[in-house]
Amino acid sequence: MPSGAQPQSRMEGADSALSLYHLLDPKVLANPYPLFRRLREEDPVHWDPFLHAWIVTRYADVMEVLHSYSADRTPTPEQLASMGLAHLSPIAGLMVQQMLFMDAAQHTRLRGLASRAFTPVRIEVLRSHIVEIVDRLLDDFEKRGSMDAIADLGEPLPAIITAEMLGVPVEDRHQLKKWSSNFAEMLGNFQHNPEHAQTVLRTVEDMTAYFREAVRETRRHPREGLIDSLLTAEIGGDRLNEEEIVANVIITMVGGQETTTNLIGNGVLTLLRHPDQMEKLRGDLSLIPSAVEEMLRFESPSQHTARLAPDDCELGGKQIRKRQAVIAVMAAANRDPERFPDPDRFDITREDNRHLAFGYAAHFCFGAPLARLEGQAVFESLLRRFPKFHLEPQELVWRTNLGLRGLTSLKIGFERPGPSMKSVPGKQDDVRQNDPE
Repeated sequence: MPSGAQPQSRMEGADSALSLYHLLDPKVLANPYPLFRRLREEDPVHWDPFLHAWIVTRYADVMEVLHSYSADRTPTPEQLASMGLAHLSPIAGLMVQQMLFMDAAQHTRLRGLASRAFTPVRIEVLRSHIVEIVDRLLDDFEKRGSMDAIADLGEPLPAIITAEMLGVPVEDRHQLKKWSSNFAEMLGNFQHNPEHAQTVLRTVEDMTAYFREAVRETRRHPREGLIDSLLTAEIGGDRLNEEEIVANVIITMVGGQETTTNLIGNGVLTLLRHPDQMEKLRGDLSLIPSAVEEMLRFESPSQHTARLAPDDCELGGKQIRKRQAVIAVMAAANRDPERFPDPDRFDITREDNRHLAFGYAAHFCFGAPLARLEGQAVFESLLRRFPKFHLEPQELVWRTNLGLRGLTSLKIGFERPGPSMKSVPGKQDDVRQNDPE
């Protein structure tokens, strides 16, 4: 992303009104849904000249892109060199080995070997352990009477679980989280930011060295986890080499943290903004799974993803040329009224809620069962333990990662029960600030 970019000064004319470049404006980023609505209604397959990409926002069209278009969009080190960007080759060398950026049959091979560690049955075994971690984190909340739902809950929970799932020391989770945020910042934004490039390069070098050593240590002294699963996984005599294991452990580590952190933060904020739904959920905790799905739809942690047109084709009445970039906006599709009745209403009892927050088809997030389980554990424990909690006075700031929607901080407090307890002045005003609808 160009440093200090000002979308208004760069964009003039009719085409500018619908550009996703407006997400650089913090006010638009705080509530992107009116922009997505305009795109869906006025030009659902829109050529964005500022991003040199097609922007796709209707549910059916987004499904088509996720199903049929190419994920193989990372320039090779050789292509970067030809563009004068050879210094970015270590990043490209890592990404071209990650299943996120592969098509069949390479993608099928890697996913088949890696996803065995994330089957719903294996994940469900973790439920009681995840609840224990959540309760431990909420114990601190109860002692203090306040917490940052991001720093004290949304970040540490998936960081601990991810470290355990990988089979690396849990005490390394702070470093893993720092690397994850840096790498995700690159994945989630539209353009190359020269100022951020050095940070990402250092991150890639450090992560690669760390996980290469973790792979070798696991080979010497096997311990349960994804690294061991990838080392020993075999299909028809085919096994992964060390570089493939390292690359895909990294992308799993990033995905396992960022999506869940955002789900937790976005979900807490959404409940606070819709107190009627929070009370309905508190009164019937059996609705927790349905509520988590609605949180994922309503404030999708992953907002959009890019693909390349596999051939010259037509989509939404527009002619798209082979290898043109196409940005599928899942967050817009998840509020398409053609698919979801009254889509801007948050409804924890919504039925037929087949949102696209975890993607679709071959690249559907294989970590989705774990993210769902972590989200369910958080909201059940939070609502069970704290009859009332509220948003503390603060300015809500959304992450500059345009593809991964989440807050930088979310300070909440709870009222300790007592005969003299009074409502917090201005509480409802704080909850409703920046309300999307």
